[in-house]
Amino acid sequence: MSLGDPPESRQAALRAMAHPVRLRMLSLLTGASLTAADIARELGLTHANASYHLRNLLAAGLIVQAAEERIRGGVAKRYRYDAERSRDRDRETMLGEHGADSQRALFAVVANELIRRTAAADWSVGGSMTDAELWVDPDAWRAIRDRITELSRDLHAAARPPHTPGTIRTSTTIAMFRMAES
Repeated sequence: MSLGDPPESRQAALRAMAHPVRLRMLSLLTGASLTAADIARELGLTHANASYHLRNLLAAGLIVQAAEERIRGGVAKRYRYDAERSRDRDRETMLGEHGADSQRALFAVVANELIRRTAAADWSVGGSMTDAELWVDPDAWRAIRDRITELSRDLHAAARPPHTPGTIRTSTTIAMFRMAES
């Protein structure tokens, strides 16, 4: 998806991401390429429901088919989420005609997802959260934003398949933006 794509295409991608199950699927598909059956087991969905949501994500260009494999005489498709491609798409979407409205809608979905995730949090080991509306030097802002973006890439690269021995399940949400002058 790029700015050259029709607005309907960009909006379709945002609509696809705006479903809480699909948002969870994107997270799962960061660490590994998975089949519809894998996702159904992990999220407690029917295979048909997982397949439906995967088709929506694929049609919106949010995931890619990573491989095919033969399973019990059939062919299972494996899908994955490409975080780099997503960041490029997000940058272009924010610059598009409906960028601000789209981003606000996506943030609302993510806020609801955070409510679900915090119910499963292990608070005994601590965590970290920053929420602030600050005035900072523009050069400092760009430098900090760029460092956090790089750390986000590192985190995506470190992601492993669900339940991989020696891993822990985490939740990370980062939202940074410059505010309009008031």
